Amino acid sequence: MPEATRSETPMNLEIFTAGLWRENPVFVMMLGLCPTLAVTNSVINSLAMGAASIFVLVCSNALVSALRHFIPRQIRITTYIIIIATFVTMVDYIIQSISLDLYNALGAFIQLIVVNCLILGRADAYAAKNPITRTVLSALGMGLGFTFALVCLGGVRELLGAGSLLGFQIFSSNYQPWVVMLLPPGGFIVLGCWLLLFNWLKQRKTSRLIAAEEAIDHSRQIETT
Repeated sequence: MPEATRSETPMNLEIFTAGLWRENPVFVMMLGLCPTLAVTNSVINSLAMGAASIFVLVCSNALVSALRHFIPRQIRITTYIIIIATFVTMVDYIIQSISLDLYNALGAFIQLIVVNCLILGRADAYAAKNPITRTVLSALGMGLGFTFALVCLGGVRELLGAGSLLGFQIFSSNYQPWVVMLLPPGGFIVLGCWLLLFNWLKQRKTSRLIAAEEAIDHSRQIETT
């Protein structure tokens, strides 16, 4: 394998995985919170919104990257919105043709993907400055990271609020559902718990790295003496 190809592979992998964890749109960057809190009362809704967001994010960012040298700077935001709105319209009709129940459950939040700061922000901050390959990898990683966050919230809310997952009953008939989890306050509660967990894991990892570095420094001092 040529040296250039070997050096590009880790870089492409890092670009793709950044949105999954290190730069997760919801748990780290706190983007797209409106649909995150509004539609995550079930796993199905979360997956549908995640899939729609991935499609719009990847397609719109790829087109912006391909046309980045031809879009005048003065009208770039307007152009990006038109491109994003085109793909959102496609998603809107696709979901409507697949399932009216799902379409009604997601409501206006399908159309509101147009103003999702995650998609517009990536178009202006990344797609407009990078080649199409990196842009697609970054958009796909961000989209999957966004979907991961939606499913995390939707799974907990559906499990505690209805005692089921993906429509299958998990708890017995004696389980008393926490109805608040299916309401907007439940979204804030579950999001806060996930953020607390991930911040604790991050601090724990940082503490371990500091302890490891201190141990290495201590061992070096002993060797020098």
